[in-house]
Amino acid sequence: MNNQEYANIVLKELEHTLSNIDIDKTNAFVELLNTSNAIFSCGAGRSGFMVKGFAMRLMHMGKTSYVVGETCTPNITKDDVLVICSGSGKTASLVNYANKAKEIGAKIVLVTINVNSTIADMADIVIEIPAVSPKSDVQGSVKSIQPMGSLFEQSEGIYLDIVIMLLMEKLGYSSDTMFTRHANLE
Repeated sequence: MNNQEYANIVLKELEHTLSNIDIDKTNAFVELLNTSNAIFSCGAGRSGFMVKGFAMRLMHMGKTSYVVGETCTPNITKDDVLVICSGSGKTASLVNYANKAKEIGAKIVLVTINVNSTIADMADIVIEIPAVSPKSDVQGSVKSIQPMGSLFEQSEGIYLDIVIMLLMEKLGYSSDTMFTRHANLE
């Protein structure tokens, strides 16, 4: 295969996964982000990289946004939301974060493949991304030619950007509005 053939297959995989995410749950997620005092985001590995971009975009919107595990992240409260990205929904460190958030009374959103997981059982909103990952018991509704959990991680990143666009629309923000908060110590 050549690069264009791979690109066409990957784009079809992404289209299938993204078009099968629940719209009502997405709207509830956007509303929760809009009404929460602060938003804490976490994930492990490549999911962690994706969720850091999401946290940054929330900051660009003027939202109080933190990445769990960073040295300047404060305590979570009952008025906050914890957004967890985990294909398996059972990564031990993320389960611990969910347990603590639940104990405090914070809301939990899980973006995952596995809606029948430990974290899903604790979450207030579970966003299912129907992709494949070797770490998940569930293999999604599409088979991927991509290595390991790439389809989930790509879908997660694009989905979180879509959530940002929905929140921008709700608040009447534009890229220009958000750019005023872009880092200037570069």
